[in-house]
Amino acid sequence: MPRVGVSELVTLSRVIAGGQLLRYRGGEQGFTSQFEEKLTKQLGVKHALTVNSGTSALISALAAAGIGPGDEVLVPAYTWVATAIAPLAVGAVPVLVDVNESLTIDPEDIKRKITPYTKAIMPVHMLNLVCDMDAITAIAKQHRLKVIEDACQAVGVTYKGRRVGTIGEAGAFSFNQFKNLNSGEGGAVLTNDDRIFTRARMFHDAGSYTREYAFESNEAVFCGMNLRVSELTGAVLHAQLPKLDPLLKRLRKRHTMMTKQLSKTKKLRISPHNDPDNAVGLTVIFDRPDDAKNFAGHHGVERLIDTGRHVYTNWQPIMTQRTFHDKMNPWKWANREITYSNDMCSKTLDILSRTCRVALGAQYPMPVMQMRARMLAKAIS
Repeated sequence: MPRVGVSELVTLSRVIAGGQLLRYRGGEQGFTSQFEEKLTKQLGVKHALTVNSGTSALISALAAAGIGPGDEVLVPAYTWVATAIAPLAVGAVPVLVDVNESLTIDPEDIKRKITPYTKAIMPVHMLNLVCDMDAITAIAKQHRLKVIEDACQAVGVTYKGRRVGTIGEAGAFSFNQFKNLNSGEGGAVLTNDDRIFTRARMFHDAGSYTREYAFESNEAVFCGMNLRVSELTGAVLHAQLPKLDPLLKRLRKRHTMMTKQLSKTKKLRISPHNDPDNAVGLTVIFDRPDDAKNFAGHHGVERLIDTGRHVYTNWQPIMTQRTFHDKMNPWKWANREITYSNDMCSKTLDILSRTCRVALGAQYPMPVMQMRARMLAKAIS
């Protein structure tokens, strides 16, 4: 994550001194709007809409894309639970799909999980690792499915010359404390589709029909929610955006260096990557779970099965299919019975038990990370 410092403080001070903390406050263009304009230019996408969390971005994107009751949405079995919760918020149900050794949704299992009720695929770019978007978009085109990219853990990352989150019909970013852009909480919807943007803007703001901007289509106004951000969030993001690409550049350099060192041992493999030339996240895979567990004992290394919260078996409200009210439970009106079990994505569990994430330490000087790389390589040689 980028460091929070003087630039954020200065920008926040300007907002506070002005006394206008609301984003929508008449015709004046505030920091949030400026952030969105700069973000679209930097990412090469037509529209960006800032919302109050990555979860809200996912929900807004699904609603804007027309996903609703009775629909099935394919989500990976390794992600933060919000990816699976988001379809429920619009009345759809999540169908869990295995990941492959790249730790992203497996295109082959996507094909197996498609039913007549499938309406969308939600590929997740986990840990700054990119999905096989060529394969996913080809499948989606063949089956006329929407692609809603969860790029919450990969803000700004590139896949074959395009920024993730801008490839599908819509994408979602998170600006949570631990993300590549950090405003504590926050998110964004990205899209090149005018209608999806119009609908997302309506959905995220219950008062959208009172705003001074003109909608880009003849979309009828519908009831929305309040998922807006304040100018305080927009100010932090506006100050942080120039730090994004330098951060990714540092990660790429460290990935190259760390991969070179760890590749010297035959006791592990560098996990496959769907765009290795632009990799900014690093994981390694072992033949045996115990070897991965032992490797995770070193500083800056974690075995993914042990992180728990990102593994589908620990998504208690999903696995038990419970919502706040029984009559608002999307599983009750699904077109077929949807069942979940702890072993339904056993391939994912096996991969996670043998895979470790290696921190690239963008906040540390390169010599420090070079020393750590040599120590890790020596420890398993």
